[in-house]
Amino acid sequence: MDKKEIAQILEEIGQLLEIKGENPFKARAFYNGARILGTLTQDLKTLVESGTLGEIKGIGKGLTGVITALVQTGISKQHESLKKSVPPGLLDLLHIQGLGPKRVQVLYQKLNIENVGQLEYACRENRLERLEGFGEKLQSNLLNAIQHHNKTKGYFLASQGVRDGAQIVRFLREKAPLIRIELAGSLRRRNEIIHDIDVLVSTKTPQKAHAAFVSYPQVEQVLARGETKSSVVLKSGIQADLRTVTDREFPYALYYFTGSKEHNVATRTLAKEKKFKINEYGIFKGKKLIPCKDEADIFKVLGLKYISPELRENTGEIEASRADALPDLVEEKDIKGIFHVHSTYSDGRDTLETMIAQASALGFEYVGISDHSQAATYAHGLSSARVMEQHRELDRLEKKFKKIRIFRGIESDILADGALDYPERVLSKFDFVIGSVHSRFNLSEQEMTKRVCRSIAHPRMTILGHPTGRLLLGRKGFALDFSAVFDAAKKFQVTIELNANPHRLDLDWRVCKQAKERGLKMCINPDAHDVKGLRDVTFGVGIARKGWLTKRDILNTMSVSEMEEFLRKRQGKN
Repeated sequence: MDKKEIAQILEEIGQLLEIKGENPFKARAFYNGARILGTLTQDLKTLVESGTLGEIKGIGKGLTGVITALVQTGISKQHESLKKSVPPGLLDLLHIQGLGPKRVQVLYQKLNIENVGQLEYACRENRLERLEGFGEKLQSNLLNAIQHHNKTKGYFLASQGVRDGAQIVRFLREKAPLIRIELAGSLRRRNEIIHDIDVLVSTKTPQKAHAAFVSYPQVEQVLARGETKSSVVLKSGIQADLRTVTDREFPYALYYFTGSKEHNVATRTLAKEKKFKINEYGIFKGKKLIPCKDEADIFKVLGLKYISPELRENTGEIEASRADALPDLVEEKDIKGIFHVHSTYSDGRDTLETMIAQASALGFEYVGISDHSQAATYAHGLSSARVMEQHRELDRLEKKFKKIRIFRGIESDILADGALDYPERVLSKFDFVIGSVHSRFNLSEQEMTKRVCRSIAHPRMTILGHPTGRLLLGRKGFALDFSAVFDAAKKFQVTIELNANPHRLDLDWRVCKQAKERGLKMCINPDAHDVKGLRDVTFGVGIARKGWLTKRDILNTMSVSEMEEFLRKRQGKN
């Protein structure tokens, strides 16, 4: 281990000591040690072997021991112990421009932020605006710094891919002579996390399409430019690939490049059984191409009903198609209203009036306001008095907005023992209650399941919010026995939220099927903290479709009158 590497470890020890709130003089000693090694002209190994390292000014007994261990073994027990004493993602925060150890300490202690993904989510929920030492400007700067940091990760939220992909499609339509263009790959299958963007084009002049693609203003680096495929890295950090085919080849290529790999392998096996060969260029009987004008024709040739892209994961869709048992998947137009909407009363960026006006403009029949409850101090949760203040304002807004029904709700913290935040006299004033876990994520599966099930049994509980608490690219969901949770939800007629916020998309689509099989209702909620977040419903619908959910499985496909009746019954269930 050379001087530079050892200096970096000394710097990191100092940072860890600061984050943990240790004596600042102790941390400073390690920073000074790192600086001294950076200017040292003598051979470090010789100094250690001769026992003269401690004679250098600024290198005391403690530093000498750490440096000696690193030179001789490559490991410092103090460094290893300090790293184990904090969450593994905490040091990554120091790579975000604008954050030092003291600010990381505040984020960890005040907001329980442990990694970059959680920090990004907190910034987007405006948690840093009123945090001492931070504020709106720093929060905005940190978001920009996080975007730069994310470029090196190789994983991206689907929402970023959707934005970048749509812009590429618009640009190519303007700049190149195309016949057909589609986004393929994981974006078309509505996956929650993506690696890259696949763009497929049919054209008579592929060279012009590739020339336009590599000239797209958001391209940061051209990786390859060919006759049928070009690859670039966008300024957002996502790799984008363009493939050009003839219009005759387009349906086959679209099907092939949509994937998934597992689905394609299964359909190739099926085609082989029928004496066909299928690839990105066509379906062949021997050497003869079987003409197909679109993907529906491809499925017909294979003896299958059309399988929506979202379902193409080889999780039973081929068998269901052969049996004509595919679900009639929910569509975005089926969503009649939304719940889980925050405002400036807690940690939202926009006012109640602004949020309601936008929900109405988007065509929703109803909107359920649900700011954080009093236990969520980090999110400026509402005291009982502020709940009444909000309800008085909603009384006024109901008179102004005649085209949209406003439901009064709350996102009540599920406390450590499974109780809901607020006493009964406060909870009874809401039209609905979303119960969510926001703390103590490290409970065992048994403890967390017991906690969640107890909350579900509460007579005021309407919807279980973001059921696993996950943050994509930031935090794994906490351990839950879904069988027990779903049994409780069925018994007490509690709806399961499908949180549409692209940082959450919780419940996972792989588990949605289990909820559906239990006959549970799910509710696609945006968890919106500003007006733009109201549109996140589209991501929730994508996950619902991947989870095989139909209109009948989704609570908020109800009309406003149906929803009013449903909530009245819920309030009277006790």
